[in-house]
Amino acid sequence: QVQLVESGGGLVEPGGSLRLSCTTSGHSSTLKSMAWFRQASGKEREYVSVATPGGGRIIKLSVKDRFTITRDNNTVWLQMNSLEPEDTARYFCAARLAEATTTNPDDYPFWGRGTQVTVTA
Repeated sequence: QVQLVESGGGLVEPGGSLRLSCTTSGHSSTLKSMAWFRQASGKEREYVSVATPGGGRIIKLSVKDRFTITRDNNTVWLQMNSLEPEDTARYFCAARLAEATTTNPDDYPFWGRGTQVTVTA
């Protein structure tokens, strides 16, 4: 069973930066897509960015100039710069074993518990 653990969230002022990390265990070979999703209070979960083992990257348009996803085997990071109050959410790491790259959270069977990011003055 694949287990994912996120870290790096916190409280930051607008314009600040955070770096989220997601480490995995329970799977010896390379996972396929690994992704970051976020869910703000009262809103649906939305994708932020996806990284494939082959170097492919997908990033949400609204954050593409501020967020960067990087990956090394089964560890993935999300560098978040110029944070805005609208980025406040719980951020989740997810992974899948199937080949196809997807931004649909329903396609990811493995999830971490999330890490809270709060952006406020």
